Amino acid sequence: METKEAIVRNWLPRYTGTDLCDFGEYILLTNFKDYVVRFAKKFGTPIRGENFPMQTSTFENLTIVNFGMGSANAATIMDLLSATSPKAVLFLGKCGGVKKSTEIGHFILPIAAIRGEGTSDDYLPHQVPALPSFKLHKYVSDKIVKTDLEYRTGVIYTTNRRVWEHDQKFKEKLRSLRVIAVDMETATIFVAGFANEIARGALLLVSDLPMTPEGVKTTDSDRSVSGSFADLHLQIGIDSMLELGTQGEQIKHFRY
Repeated sequence: METKEAIVRNWLPRYTGTDLCDFGEYILLTNFKDYVVRFAKKFGTPIRGENFPMQTSTFENLTIVNFGMGSANAATIMDLLSATSPKAVLFLGKCGGVKKSTEIGHFILPIAAIRGEGTSDDYLPHQVPALPSFKLHKYVSDKIVKTDLEYRTGVIYTTNRRVWEHDQKFKEKLRSLRVIAVDMETATIFVAGFANEIARGALLLVSDLPMTPEGVKTTDSDRSVSGSFADLHLQIGIDSMLELGTQGEQIKHFRY
């Protein structure tokens, strides 16, 4: 296997237990197997890759993939998905709210992400901004508005560091950067998606408020957030991508 194309065509099934022909042209990405289970239950579709690093389920032309946690996995799945040349990829992730105006259960459509994770530096120079595909976010925004829900826009800080909630210096850094939330994947998905010429976006759910000790995520609080908002989070993503697919509008890849 001497070319990237040969590698990713071999590795996507190896990581997911899913044949290339079983992937839809539109992709939902998630960090949670639970989202794949909810998707499969909703549509009565099988879950593939139960014993593989990543799991998938497909309904019509839409596939959901649980790629795991962190920027390294985010970069890996965006590389591997280039094997099928998807028309659009939407990340359904969770994030920690940084601004005082951000509350648990809020949805965030990032206008950009700060590349604090380092992984994306292997794709493009660090000065290149991590941006979503505007037209994809427009579809998602329209769906949220139609449900009479409120959402936020702003800049996300993406970090490789998982345990930082105790570190006051890191928190001050987040405040100084004026970001609305922090996560571990968004910037990587935006940059690796751009490098692979894949239209990409992210709809993030605020799951915790880690700037205060009482707001740090726990097992119980995460369970509560998932129980209250996971189905809605998933449904907005499904509706956005299915509508995008049925309308047949192409999201062009613009170089910058």
